[in-house]
Formats: sequence, structure tokens, C-alpha cells
Amino acid sequence: MAVSAARQRRPPAADRDAPSSSSDRYSKEDKGEKKEEERVGVGWLLPALALGLLRHMSATSNIIHDCDEVFNYWEPLHYLLYKSGFQTWEYSSEFALRSYLYIFFHALVAGPASLIYSEEKVRVFYSVRLFLGLVSTFTDTVLVVALSRKYGKRLAWYTLAMLCLTSGCFFASTSFLPSSFSMYAVTLSSALFLLQKYAMAVSVAAAGVIIGWPFSILVFLPITFYSLSRGGFKKVFLSGILTSVLILAFSLLADYYCYARWTSSVFNLVQYNVSGGGQSHLYGTEGPLFYFRNGFNNFNFCFILALLFLAILPIARKKYAPDLLIVVSPMYIWLAFMSLQAHKEERFLYPIYPLICIAATAVIDSFPDLFRDKYAVEDTLIVQIAKGLRPVFLGLILCASHSRTFSILNGYSAPLEIYKHLEHHGDAGTGSVLCVGSEWHRFPSSFFVPSYVSEVRWVDDGFRGLLPFPFNSSFGGMGAAPPYFNDKNKASGDQYVKDTEVCTFFVELDLKRPFPARGTDLSTWETLAAIPFLDRELSPATYRSFFIPYKWQEKNVFGLYKLLKKIPKSGQAQT
Repeated sequence: MAVSAARQRRPPAADRDAPSSSSDRYSKEDKGEKKEEERVGVGWLLPALALGLLRHMSATSNIIHDCDEVFNYWEPLHYLLYKSGFQTWEYSSEFALRSYLYIFFHALVAGPASLIYSEEKVRVFYSVRLFLGLVSTFTDTVLVVALSRKYGKRLAWYTLAMLCLTSGCFFASTSFLPSSFSMYAVTLSSALFLLQKYAMAVSVAAAGVIIGWPFSILVFLPITFYSLSRGGFKKVFLSGILTSVLILAFSLLADYYCYARWTSSVFNLVQYNVSGGGQSHLYGTEGPLFYFRNGFNNFNFCFILALLFLAILPIARKKYAPDLLIVVSPMYIWLAFMSLQAHKEERFLYPIYPLICIAATAVIDSFPDLFRDKYAVEDTLIVQIAKGLRPVFLGLILCASHSRTFSILNGYSAPLEIYKHLEHHGDAGTGSVLCVGSEWHRFPSSFFVPSYVSEVRWVDDGFRGLLPFPFNSSFGGMGAAPPYFNDKNKASGDQYVKDTEVCTFFVELDLKRPFPARGTDLSTWETLAAIPFLDRELSPATYRSFFIPYKWQEKNVFGLYKLLKKIPKSGQAQT
């Protein structure tokens, strides 16, 4: 017993070396403190405030990037509130490809807002946008907190900066699109997965697929499979199934109420695009590199670093594998899958935008690991330089993003701003007609058209595809299956106004071309407002560059977006 006690009291050989002993004790204490600090992580307040400020800026200044956002989502919402608006063929009861449940979700905010603001429809528009910004703020904040608790504060703060300032996230966060809703769901589901809330992560994934975009199921597969294996298969499976059944039931009821027949828009959309031989290529095709160019356009060097995430895993696998790899892997799956499709649109990448930010941040955070010698006691000079380069790279990405974001807002906001001038010309009288020609695809929705304008009509300027028609109550409103709709993108003879003499107002883009525009006929039209506009079709090289000057000089303006008003003929009284 005495010998045993003596052996216990005798310090080990390693402990007899005082410096080494001190170092070991410090190392253990330091590691314990570091683990405790990482467990606590970033607080909720600062990320929420930063994201809230940037999302508010996005909600109030964001342009509309896609005409589908207007005609497939803003217009049906406008019809629900005011019983007027445009209907696309996808909302014909014959095809029923769009879910009204997604519209009703936003009507929870738009409905009360329409009662509060009465005829000020533009305020209702921005109320919905602010709601979208609030949802994005919440999901992104949860993600930042989850990253901080799992991987430390640096990764969380860098990701927060990316989420706040990269152009892609700034624009997508307040877009009224199912792909944006799926992006919210991807963000929240990823955060819950990192927080080990596996059942909730799968339930959120189910909501993102059914309420948002059915094809985004590919983005949720890795988290779903790993959640089933980690969180208890029965518990996670039942959570996902019950959530899916409940939301599908609400979707069926919403579609029955609006389409006036039992149908599932989720099933119809999948059938049209997969087993039904969908012809989305009728609406434009792009090459296989489109999304890579587009990703660089919206995220600049952040996108390149994100693609390099797999390359740094052999060095940083102890830090990021497997959980962060599981979270980021859908980025590669989605890019590969979508690049194989002929029809491509920028909004199709929205679901993976937060994953791009996470992957790029992880690569920046791992810069020193690329040069660190695991046998070295202290960091070498090159490792210290790599540490210093982390904020430099982050700053470069954010500066480039800032340049692009504010340049796009400055160069392309004219379509939103020009329609706001209509509310100052109510003297034109009730029953006025607003005509739009080749600029139909930049129409910002009926929320920008005052009530004294009774109709918005399209003027034939050469477009030969199928245009939206006003919801027709005589055919049954939302439950109508009008004969002029088809799924072949074939123009209808009734989609254009026959006589432009009925037009009270006209919106056009004057590109200073050799042939005269309507606005040059001063005997017929007077210009009420003209706003500088950079036409992307005229100058694609300038549009694709992310370094665009913030302030536009007159020599850089390629067009003027104009609101014209018809001058009454001599002897003709204006209504």
C-alpha cells in the first residue's frame, strides 16, 4: 500500500519538466475555455440587427429581377385582395401548375395591410416585402448562431458578412418567389441540423418542398438522410411524414377553393416537368456554363472559393467533416442537376445561396491550415500571413458585392420608379387605360397601378409568345380555364389592344435608336416622367460585370424609361 501511494504521489516523467508541465496545463485549460466559448457562440442580437438592417434595405430598394415574380405571384395576390390582376396559363384551371397555398401564406400579411392602407396599394407591396425580409432575417440569424456554436465565432461572423452583403443574398432574400421560400427553408433546416434538432430540420425541409418549390427536394436530401440516421429514425420519419401530410392537405384545400376542382398543383407541376414531357425550353435555353457565370456574377470570388470547399477538406476534414460537408454538399448536387437542364434562370439557384456563403467562409477560415506544419510548435511566418489574408479576402468579396448591388439598384430601378408617377396624375379620370409595349416583361405588378386606371393593355411590339390576360370573372375568375391559354407559348390573337387610341398612358423604353419612338411624337404624347435606365440587352458586357461604377454619368445611360400621356385632340374634352 505504501509503495502504491508513493507511486501515485510521484509525478510522471513528463511532469518533471516544469516548462512542459506548464504548457500542458495551459493547453488543457485553454482548450476547455475555447470549447466553452464555442458552445456559447455568437449571441442572437447583433446578427439579427445586422441582417434586419440589410433586409430592410433590400425590401425597400430591391428591383424585380424576373417577370415570373410579377405575373405568377404578385398578380394572383393582387387578385385575391382587389379582384383584379393578370392571370398566366399556369393558373388556368386546366393546367393548375401553381400553388395558391404559397399565395395565401403571403396574404396573411397582405390582407391586413390592404385594410390598413386602403387604396395605397404600393404600401401593401412593400409590406409583403418587409415580411419576406423578416423571414429571411430570422432564418439567417438561426444559421449564424448554429455555425458559431458548432464551429466558432470567426466562421459565424464571416458567414454573417456574406449573408448581409453578397449581391445574390441581398436580392434573393426579398423576392416573392418559391425559390426564395425554399432558400429560407434550406437556411433554417441547415441550422437546425447543426443544432442537432433533426426532427425539426426534416419538417422544415418538407415545408420548403411543398409550399415552396417541389424540385428543391434534391437540396434537402443529404440533411434528411443524415437526420434519419442520427435523430432516431422513427421520430424523424414521423415528423417529416406528418408535416408533409398536413401541408399537402392544406395545399389541396387551397387549390380546390381557387381552381374550383380537386387537383394538386404540386403533383401537376412535377408531372408537367417530368413525366408529362414539360416544354420549359420554349421559354429560353442556356449553355451548361450559365450557372457558373451567373454564380460569379452574384457572388464574385465568393463563388469560386465555395467551389473549392471539397479541395480543402483533406486538410480541414477534422474541423468540417462530416456535418459541414453534409450541409454544403447540396450546392454541388444542385449545380450539377440544374446545369443539365436546357431551360435556366437565375432564380433557380436561390435555394443554395446560403450554402455558397458557408462554403466560401469555410475556405477562407482554412487558409492558415493549408500552410500549417502539424509538427511545428509555433506558427510559421507564412501561416501568420495566411491568417492576415482572411479579412483581406473577405473585404475584397464584400467590396465587389457592394459595387454590384448598388450599381444594379441604380441602373435598373426605373421600371419600379416610373409607375409610381401614375399616382400623381389622377386628373386623367376614372376609366383611364395604361398601355405597355415591349416593356411588358418589366411591368412591376398591378400594385403600382392606381385605382383610377381601369385597364392595363399590351401593345403589339413584335413579341410572339403568350402573354398574361386579366383574370376573367365571366369565365369563373380563379377557377377559369379560358380558351386563349395554352402550354405551347403560342400567342393569342386577343392579347394585344387593337386600337391604341384607347390608351391614356403609355410606358416605353427609349433607347435612342435610329427609328423614332412613340414618345418623339410630341403632337400625340407628352412625357410625364423619364428615368435613366441601363438596358442589359443593349450592353450585356456591362451588365455581366460586377464592377460597375456606382454613379452613372450621362454618357453611360443607354436608355430612358418613360411614362407618356396622350394629349387630347383639339376639341376633345379629357375625361
